[in-house]
Amino acid sequence: MSKEKSPSQQLQDKLTFTGKHAASKLSAAEMETIFAFNEGYKTFLDNSKTEGCCVETVIEMASSLGYTEFVPGKKYAPGAKVYVRNRGAAIMLSTIGTRPLEDGLRIVASHIDSPRLDLKPNPLYEEAEIAYLKTHYYGGVRKYQWPTIPLALHGVVFKENGEMVRVNIGEDENDPLFYITDLLPHLGKDQNKKTLSEAFTGECMNLIAGSLPEQDDDIKEKTKFTVLKLLHEKYGITEADFHTADIKAVPAYKARDIGLDRGLVASYGHDDRVCAYTSLIAEFGATSPEYTTVTVLADKEEVGSAGNTGLASNYFAYFVEELAEAAGAKARRVLAASKALSADVNAAYDPAFSSAFEKRNSCFVHHGVGVAKYVGSGGKGGTVDASAAYMSFVRTMLDGAGVKWQVGELGKVDQGGGGTVAKFLAQYDMDIVDIGVPVLSMHAPYEVVSKIDVYMAFRAFEAFYK
Repeated sequence: MSKEKSPSQQLQDKLTFTGKHAASKLSAAEMETIFAFNEGYKTFLDNSKTEGCCVETVIEMASSLGYTEFVPGKKYAPGAKVYVRNRGAAIMLSTIGTRPLEDGLRIVASHIDSPRLDLKPNPLYEEAEIAYLKTHYYGGVRKYQWPTIPLALHGVVFKENGEMVRVNIGEDENDPLFYITDLLPHLGKDQNKKTLSEAFTGECMNLIAGSLPEQDDDIKEKTKFTVLKLLHEKYGITEADFHTADIKAVPAYKARDIGLDRGLVASYGHDDRVCAYTSLIAEFGATSPEYTTVTVLADKEEVGSAGNTGLASNYFAYFVEELAEAAGAKARRVLAASKALSADVNAAYDPAFSSAFEKRNSCFVHHGVGVAKYVGSGGKGGTVDASAAYMSFVRTMLDGAGVKWQVGELGKVDQGGGGTVAKFLAQYDMDIVDIGVPVLSMHAPYEVVSKIDVYMAFRAFEAFYK
């Protein structure tokens, strides 16, 4: 028989906050829904290894649901669904709401680029009768994690005649893979004395592309020639065509469940395709929203959002201007009245590396979607610090929808830090806060997230659009 709580204990329960494992509050039926949702997410991950692949996947999904390509100057009725692609590397989707545009938009912005290895403009060479492809790493890569794992190539090549060819090698189980070697431990004495950044340099991250020489004594660099010949047979490209190519090496892993209970998902690219997918599904479900929705899937976040497909450019603002002009509204008023979520991942507390985290202010797997009032580094450098009023809006929204959520920072104050796209939307005078899924081993070739947290991110974006 349980003992009745004293008045002080009851008051303590009311006044104190204790973060609890979300799974302990979920029914068997809810867990079944969560697991089913993540099956779709895993398929999306496997089909979206690069931003280009992701855009194509999104367009296919959206078109099947009635989205059409946006036509500038056209006035759209409430419920209309449109998309805008940007150079095959970024995309925005929108559902027109019932309220006037000047009442503001509901914007969820994530990014679909992830750390990877890009082929250099002159990548192919031969050394010791092995053909290699030279790479330049992209984003916050911990270089020691990339040797000795299976790698696939994705991208496009423009041939001399202007024809575009898509490259995809390594995803099919019958395809060959690519590989970066590492030094054997028997000969690693000197390497072991170096720091991680010194032991694995960018110029060592070269992919094995071939090893069998051409059987012709008159051919120089016989193994390189074999690779060129095979590429020409398959794609019709020459070595000079690498100058007009955009080819990326990514892990060839498939998304898989982790643990006997299957509560976690491991995959390449959780950062930030987990927020891209969950916001996308929320966008699809916004059939008759009050406020016009804009779901932004941006490129180049991992390198500072620069370039014409990153949110530091004006393509988002230009789209809002087109919407506003067609509706007879002023874009600056639409933007200033808008509310936004910067949908990006946060670091999940990892007990194996607890010294990097401040436990009381960390996100935990299975505790729900994470809300970060600010990110940045050191003294909040490069961040957007959400106001208390906007945090209250988000809190009321999430609690009202029954969404499991938590708050957390990105590790200890002086340990490092990171940025998101939030500051690029805040410059339009709108309220914004970071919200996303906590990730274990962020930026690794194989990251881990909680199925519960993935689903709660979807529920959060769904509530925001309602």
